Amino acid sequence: MQLTAADFKAMFRKISARIEGERNHLCELDGHIGDADHGIAMEQGFGAIVKALDTLAVDAATPTDVFNTAAKSFLNAVGASSGPLYATAFLRAGAAYKGKDALTLEEAASMIEAMARGIEERGKAELGDKTMIDAWKPAAIAVAQAREAAKPVTEALSAARKAAEDGAEATKAMVASKGRSSRLGERSLGHVDPGAASAAIIVAEICEFLDR
Repeated sequence: MQLTAADFKAMFRKISARIEGERNHLCELDGHIGDADHGIAMEQGFGAIVKALDTLAVDAATPTDVFNTAAKSFLNAVGASSGPLYATAFLRAGAAYKGKDALTLEEAASMIEAMARGIEERGKAELGDKTMIDAWKPAAIAVAQAREAAKPVTEALSAARKAAEDGAEATKAMVASKGRSSRLGERSLGHVDPGAASAAIIVAEICEFLDR
């Protein structure tokens, strides 16, 4: 199976719809340790991606064009820390597929690794800092380990989704040491990081889309 620009456009539309549905939940999570606006920011970011991709002639576009468009539109729409992080993530995915008109399912699954790498490099956060990387990095590791073990891509996607969800849930037991919530210190304990929660949602939607 080959995935084209049109497929990735559909993937972003799917993510946007799920984020829109989770907006209030993400804002509620952010209300405990942040400014209660994370859901709104993510909805605006992915909404901007969908709007920009609607003007992209996908018949003449490549997967890289889709990810580069996503990066630019997300960054323009989201001024908070999530903007540069996800813009970098999408740019890394686009760079990984440069020169390709279509991707195999195995190649497409590697976007999770590319995006996680971009977020990690840009944000300088590490596992345990109570950030979105606590969901993204375990998902990326799961994909890499499945590939090294020559497991089917469906198993890799299932493992990535679970790793991201478990990683997000694990942030509840962490003290924030990066981002706005770090100013709360010990008071950030007991709350799921909203960035990790939205990351797990995005990973889940990517995995579900590729596993369709």
